[in-house]
Formats: sequence, C-alpha cells, structure tokens
Amino acid sequence: MTLYTHQSSNIRKTWFLITVFLVLIIGIGWYLSYFYAAPEILYIAVAFSFTQVFISYWYSDKIALRTTGAKEATREQYFDLYNSVENLAITAGLPKPRVYVIEDNVPNAFATGRNPEKSAIAVTTGLLKILDKNELEGVIAHEMAHIGNRDVLVMTVVVVLVGVLSLIADIFLRSGFRGGDNKKGGSAVMIIGLVLVILSPVFGFLIQMAVSRKREYLADATGALLTRYPEGLASALEKISVNAGKMKKANHATAHLFISNPFGKKRNLFSTHPPVEERIKRLRQNGH
Repeated sequence: MTLYTHQSSNIRKTWFLITVFLVLIIGIGWYLSYFYAAPEILYIAVAFSFTQVFISYWYSDKIALRTTGAKEATREQYFDLYNSVENLAITAGLPKPRVYVIEDNVPNAFATGRNPEKSAIAVTTGLLKILDKNELEGVIAHEMAHIGNRDVLVMTVVVVLVGVLSLIADIFLRSGFRGGDNKKGGSAVMIIGLVLVILSPVFGFLIQMAVSRKREYLADATGALLTRYPEGLASALEKISVNAGKMKKANHATAHLFISNPFGKKRNLFSTHPPVEERIKRLRQNGH
C-alpha cells in the first residue's frame, strides 16, 4: 500500500459520480418538463446540471471552506500547526496544502481541494486545544493521506452535488405541484418522476456513504505510515470521540469531509464514518 494507491480509482469514481449526477438532474428536468407541459424546463435542467458540475469541480473547495466557516491561518498565529503541515507534506512528497482554522470548540478536521496543488487542510480550535504534538501530526497525516489518494477530489465534488440534489427536491416539493395538469402518458410516468424527485436527497446521501467509510480506514493506515507512529492518530481519535459534539456550522453536505461526524451523533446505518472504536483497534493492531 502506498499513499497513491487509490488515485486512479478515485479519479474514475469522481467522473462516475458526475455522470450519475448529470443523468439524475436531466432526468428530473425531463420529468418536470412533462409534468408542467413546459419543454423549456428540460433545456434549463441540462444547462443547470453542466453548470453545477463545472462549479463542483473548480470551486467546491472554496464552497466547502466557506460553508464550514474556515479562515486561513497565519504561521505567526499557528506555528506548530504550520510546521506539522509543512513537514508531513515534505514526507509525503506533496505540495504544502493551505492551512485553515475553524473557530469551534468541537475537535475536528478535514481536507479539501480538487488536486494536491489546490488542496487545503482545516482544523478546529477545539482540536488544537486538546491534542499534543504527536496526536496533531497523526490527524494532519490522515488528512494528507486523503490528499495524496485524491480522496479530496471525490469528497469535495460530492459537497456540491449532494447539496444541489437536496435543493432541487426541496424546491419541487414546496411548489405543491402547481400547474401539473398534463395527463398524457398516464399516471405511471408521473409516479416514477415523483419518486425520483423525492428520493434524490437519499441518492445523494448514499453517494456520500459510498465515498466515506472505506477511505477513512485507508487514510488512517496511510497516515500512520507517514508518521511511523500509529498511536498518535489512535490517541487523537480517542480524544476526538470523547469530546465529540455538534459543530456550530454542521452541514449534511460537508459531514463526510470531516475526520469525525460533525453532528456528534452515534453511529447508525446511515453514518458516513466507520466506528471510531474499530479505527482505533486497527491502528493499534498495525502498530504492533
């Protein structure tokens, strides 16, 4: 296993998700154009979907940072954090990511960016307060592993795509189906289209889960290889778990980016993160 094991896979996965998104949005546009007897809706849907794909690829990192309230940090303010990021970037053979800090007492961190040259790592002030140097390096190495594996490309694009799916479903449901008097084609087509629209946020959430759980284990393992000290990350995860809570700007569209669930909820069937106990166990087993 190397830091770049899954680069090609994640690039393919990104374009697959983008293709699914395009098909889904254009499908919804076709249904709405049929339902409202307005062909122009389909044209709008096509233009909208391609615009959102462009935004998700080129600007999703900025959207993620703004959504989470992250502010770019200076070396003078956060010297130890800067040093950790610089040293681990050199070790990983990656460009140094931009460094951001989120004013929040809940300990957490995430990485974003479409490629290593445009990447960023954000940590909360709560994380900096409770972790020692080795633990902080473990967390930074975990995020660096996401960057090296191109996980951030998939993860960051999903932020925009899932948000758009949820927004479209919400707009349609709030419209109250006004104006839908075109009955040709029968009720079956309407039912299929309605189900598609209602379930679009669910599809988006399933996409989030698909890109979240396995890559967390991989980032843990590759991060431990970077620091050569798995106990640092294991101990950090324990502290993060004990101090878990809901972040001030927790958002379902960005939840999968974080090293720990920003809602502070216990794990369930739809969790985007694997059990922290299992992650700690694997790290400590690999460290012996």
